[in-house]
Amino acid sequence: MNAPAVINFSPAAKSAPPLPEARWSVAAVEALLDLPFADLMAQAMAAHREHQPANQVQLSTLLSIKTGGCPEDCGYCPQASRYDTGVTSQALLPLEEVVAAARAAKASGATRFCMGAAWRGPKERDLEPVLGMVREVKALGLETCATLGLLKDGQAERLKDAGLDFYNHNLDTAPEIYGDIISTRQYQDRLDTLGRVQHAGLSVCCGGIVGMGESRLQRAGLIAQLANLDPYPESVPINNLVQVEGTPLHGTEALDPFEFVRTIAAARITMPKAMVRLSAGRQEMGEAIQALCFLAGANSIFYGDKLLTTGNPDAQRDRALLDKLGLKVAG
Repeated sequence: MNAPAVINFSPAAKSAPPLPEARWSVAAVEALLDLPFADLMAQAMAAHREHQPANQVQLSTLLSIKTGGCPEDCGYCPQASRYDTGVTSQALLPLEEVVAAARAAKASGATRFCMGAAWRGPKERDLEPVLGMVREVKALGLETCATLGLLKDGQAERLKDAGLDFYNHNLDTAPEIYGDIISTRQYQDRLDTLGRVQHAGLSVCCGGIVGMGESRLQRAGLIAQLANLDPYPESVPINNLVQVEGTPLHGTEALDPFEFVRTIAAARITMPKAMVRLSAGRQEMGEAIQALCFLAGANSIFYGDKLLTTGNPDAQRDRALLDKLGLKVAG
């Protein structure tokens, strides 16, 4: 395999000119991942210093505004209603609770507040209260982000009008193994939503999950897909699978930590102007591996005690680590 799958941003791209040839083939990304570790790190550090402020980390906070009961069958997700994971379905949080959480996040140093809902996609009755949340969080002076699932025509524009800055919709994994992870939606469904987001003028937050049993070649396929989006995402969260008992991927062999660092480095080299976010799985990483991730080009983290339904290092531990490394919080 020497090129990523064809990228088709419908419906926004229906009348657009053909996309340019892939800037990063899968083979080229795999060659990066195959480099001696020190050589890969040197390239990633050089790309980071050229395109990003040195020694600076952006803090984001993620709040689950609607938890559990999702009809999808994502093999990694404890919020899928078909899996017995101990996550109970909860209604949409009231506006005042979301605003209070956003205020607390800002007081702790976060500059971006992301609201996540366990839906296949928002229905009209779902979208209206979320628009109110976006307006109120934006009024606090925070960057706003939402991850609500698949979007229909017109929904991205309404989110933009309400003050949304970023929309998160991950590709999850390489296209050739996507069907092994999720069967209730297609890869093209994800690309269609990204097309709607871009067409509305929203910034794109899009990454994936590693450690789901994929090969290095397939990790290269994910990075190539992301790097060849036109343009590539402004934010790229790289998640290390958090295994939850009751999900199909529970019991998968854990990814070697250095392989995760290599993935961060490849993301930085191929998407040098993006915010590369060290995301889910940080709680399972020691400080040394997190430090290597920052050296490899990660310059954003999710900050707080929880990522949707799984644990996250607490704020005090994060601050202590950033202090040890001489990393400053982006204002």
